[in-house]
Amino acid sequence: MKQSMHIYAGILLLLCYCRPAFAQDIPLNQYGLPIVNSAALYRQQAAADSNLRMVDITRYIPGIRTDIRYATRNNFTHQVLYKHPKVLLRLPAAKALKAVQEELREKGLGLQIFDGYRPYHVTEKMWEIVPDDRYAADPRKGSGHNRGIAVDLTIIELASGKAVPMPTGYDNFTEQAHYTYVPADTMVRNNRTLLRSIMEKHGFVALETEWWHFYLPDVEQYPLMNVGFGEIGNRKQEEGSMK
Repeated sequence: MKQSMHIYAGILLLLCYCRPAFAQDIPLNQYGLPIVNSAALYRQQAAADSNLRMVDITRYIPGIRTDIRYATRNNFTHQVLYKHPKVLLRLPAAKALKAVQEELREKGLGLQIFDGYRPYHVTEKMWEIVPDDRYAADPRKGSGHNRGIAVDLTIIELASGKAVPMPTGYDNFTEQAHYTYVPADTMVRNNRTLLRSIMEKHGFVALETEWWHFYLPDVEQYPLMNVGFGEIGNRKQEEGSMK
């Protein structure tokens, strides 16, 4: 009996130890999803687990280019969705992206980021416009962007700053953006292959319907968030998250 009790206690201890750092009281939304909706809760989680810290990519990867479309009307919604934008990613995603940038630099290439962390309410707005889970995240599930582990990006030439040719532009919701599409231009095919291969080499997973979208696996390790860009951290906290 005592041995059984010890085994049971050990199992409970193991289950507690294996729970994610954010497994605490998080408010549920109308779909029953736990959503981190305050800066205070985010900071509490980030303090408990450094992998949950959000990193400002433009500071973490000096020289990286950005083209934050959702801070303009030049996007599929034709609305300004980000009033105070930053390119934010969880620390593991930021580290992996930095390795990608360093490897591309040896080829005279670099990354241009379209989007990183995306507050959950923006995903809800996008779904109202494009309710198609091939191209927009269903709010009943949430997005890797809402978790801070998904990134939309392309490759640029460092010398010119110009994006290399790809099958489509960003947020093109046609089959030409799919990996099953075979571009006639060999250069375009090679550019798409380079982007996917180097991102996968450093731990990202490709989305089959969007050549520009990549995310880290084990998504459940990172909570969904609906916290504004300006509320997430400050410069001192960001610099601390880089260590």
